[in-house]
Amino acid sequence: MLNYKHLHYFHAVATHGSVARAAEQLHVTAQAISMQLQVLEEQLGEALFQKKGRGLELTEAGKTVLRYAEQIFDLGNELEQAVRRGVFTGEETLRVGICDVIAKTLAFRLLQPAREAGLAMRLICREGRFEDLVLDLTAHKLDLVIADQGLATGGAVRGYTQLLGSSTLTVFGHPTLCQAWPGAFPQRLRNAPFLLPGQEAAVHTQLMSWFERHDLRPITVGEFDDGALLKSFACAGTGFMVAPSALSDIVQAENGLEPVGVIDSIVEHFYAVSVERRERHPAVRRILEGAGRVFARGD
Repeated sequence: MLNYKHLHYFHAVATHGSVARAAEQLHVTAQAISMQLQVLEEQLGEALFQKKGRGLELTEAGKTVLRYAEQIFDLGNELEQAVRRGVFTGEETLRVGICDVIAKTLAFRLLQPAREAGLAMRLICREGRFEDLVLDLTAHKLDLVIADQGLATGGAVRGYTQLLGSSTLTVFGHPTLCQAWPGAFPQRLRNAPFLLPGQEAAVHTQLMSWFERHDLRPITVGEFDDGALLKSFACAGTGFMVAPSALSDIVQAENGLEPVGVIDSIVEHFYAVSVERRERHPAVRRILEGAGRVFARGD
């Protein structure tokens, strides 16, 4: 019978292009991988790789085995996710990773539909950097990651990215700050104090380019990976900040900040990242279906 570990080693070699690189990624010896590949080829009666320069490339038989292996791994992932979310206990559990840069209000609105199951639904949330959350996702410690970026095409991590929605950015400021920096937008922001999202945020570079394009030269009084901390400084009148226009109503109502203007040329995108090709988790499906309503409240 086929061995799952044989397929795992085979997939690593096929992905990385050599036994040595696969061994380095899996933290095993190259000899161990070579032996497992030999056993697999003997079981199948076909050569799966052929030499190409210093590396290896798949034979036609190898390409077929790779397609089946990926389907097998997908099913294995879905089985583990099903067990983790409690399908055998009657309790529905959803483990979500939320990137630090995502506004907590936005995360709350996106996750609200998951609670439609009532007390039968258990929601576990983790915050962190995108790279760290993706590692937990691939280790099946999370069912879903909500982020401002998706997985890189052709990257080492196998997963699936779905767009939840998009929003322009609105600049907000404390009323006293807005009085101190009057005028037309965006010129009123010239040399004004500004609170920036950290460099890991997808919009950071776009904001810097926008400032330069309009010759605004704001004074960066702080950069924050944590969106909640950034907002706290903004509420204290330390500097202007940006937030998704989809949250404009709640930023004004709950934080007392005033909108200064909308940056139409910058659109922030928000994604759901998972390892399942087809979303079978009922709570995840509810989140994906409800995301459109969240972003419809904005622009």
